[in-house]
Amino acid sequence: MSNDTDPQDVDLDATKARLEALRVEHRDLDDVIERLIEKPPFDQLQLQRLKKRKLGLKDQITKLESQLIPDIIA
Repeated sequence: MSNDTDPQDVDLDATKARLEALRVEHRDLDDVIERLIEKPPFDQLQLQRLKKRKLGLKDQITKLESQLIPDIIA
């Protein structure tokens, strides 16, 4: 019995799924940060950590997006 699934397709699907999960977490963090700021006084350290996590997620999202875009020789 042969497996007709191309490993590259599986890898692509996994990358797309990971990308979507990161985008959801990024949006959720955005909501959490907004809610935190709305109710002063808020924990400045917690806010910094959330923003740092959000930036890390954005970097991961950008990296995965660049992996999905095929290299084009100009």
